[in-house]
Amino acid sequence: MLFTAFAAALLPLASAQLHLQAKKAGLKYFGAATDSPGQRERAGLEAAYPRYDAILRDTNEFGQTTPTNGQKWLFTEPEQGVFNFTEGDIVASIAEENGQLLRCHALVWHSQLAPWVEETTWTPEALRGVIVEHVTRVMEHYKGQCYAWDVVNEALEEDGTYRESIFYQVLGDEYIKLAFKTAAEVEPDVKLYYNDYNLESPGPKADGVLRIVRMLQDEGIKVDGVGMQAHFRAHDAPTLDEQLAVMKSYAALGVEVAVTELDVRIQLPVNETSLAWQAEAYKNTAIACMRVRECVGITLWDFYDPFSWVPYVFEGEGAPLLWFEDFSKHPAYFSVIEAFANMTSPPKCSGKRRSHKLY
Repeated sequence: MLFTAFAAALLPLASAQLHLQAKKAGLKYFGAATDSPGQRERAGLEAAYPRYDAILRDTNEFGQTTPTNGQKWLFTEPEQGVFNFTEGDIVASIAEENGQLLRCHALVWHSQLAPWVEETTWTPEALRGVIVEHVTRVMEHYKGQCYAWDVVNEALEEDGTYRESIFYQVLGDEYIKLAFKTAAEVEPDVKLYYNDYNLESPGPKADGVLRIVRMLQDEGIKVDGVGMQAHFRAHDAPTLDEQLAVMKSYAALGVEVAVTELDVRIQLPVNETSLAWQAEAYKNTAIACMRVRECVGITLWDFYDPFSWVPYVFEGEGAPLLWFEDFSKHPAYFSVIEAFANMTSPPKCSGKRRSHKLY
């Protein structure tokens, strides 16, 4: 497997694992999403499961996890009023068994909906009832288990306007308010997030997020965080300055920030140049999160390349995570460790800001 001189130079840091070092640098967690074994079988690598599971359950490596698919509407309410929590429960059980934080994902989203949601002709009143029941039943099932919920996912187009989902077509932006209001009533103490992609640099979509957060705040509706999915391409990932600027813009509204679905895809086949670009992108995200006090943590969208969604969606692209198929680590792993190792932080409760070494 390709291994750059840069990564080789960092070998002494190899045992300094991600969550352990992230905590030392002042973050709440470093984690990885995962699917249940049934969802992973499409990769055809069942023999890899024991090694994969051992890494996932290493709490020095990952202090948090998220169900990649199991809590989405398609799985939790496949028929109206018929709920099935089997897939999500598998990942929730992993978190409980290992004492890992669980970020829960996602309650209201236009994609991976059960067919009945999109195929029904709804009146506003009926769709309101469906949203309230879905949010209530799913959150009640996982009550007390989740650090945070992605309440509404991907409500925006790239230009910052609202996506014409079934929810928006029937209810307009009321559906966002309704979902957050209901979530806050079901579990007042859980962190409630708006989550989306391409939010990692200033621009129209980031402005749309600011509009959503202000809208909720103006209505007196609880919103606690902005989730930046951070699905990047290695050769044109947002710069450190762009990520710092946009994180600070969200934090200025009084909400926390999290990197929720981080991966950095590469044009295949990989080479040392593309791996170096990838390493830089991962490092910049780690540094940005550490420098913005309100950024609480980073979640990889899985950690093992063969289980990534990327090759199934982006033809000719892949290797987006931190472990190759043979379980050797990407150079990017060591770049993240280096970023954490070069950052010091007082405890967040001290009221002092993080100090940092310049790069």
